[in-house]
Amino acid sequence: MLNDTNDLGASLFKTWTEQQRSDEIEKLVQGFRNGVPIGILCKMAETVAGDKKKAKKYLKTFMSSDERKAAVASATGAMAPIAKSFLA
Repeated sequence: MLNDTNDLGASLFKTWTEQQRSDEIEKLVQGFRNGVPIGILCKMAETVAGDKKKAKKYLKTFMSSDERKAAVASATGAMAPIAKSFLA
């Protein structure tokens, strides 16, 4: 889907420390709270973290259980299963 020149910064994020990744994902969560779509939050968290498992861990750290449940409940269409897979 994405070629090497369009990797959403993945090659740069691989050089980051875990603290830098954590800080960036915390900023993404804040962006979500301010209106960034759930799909962007999930995809960018995965890209920054390096994989889905780590992204889920970070999202659990920065979002309360109630906030995650509300995000999943508000997701519609094709975004619903994606949000659920990251936040449930």
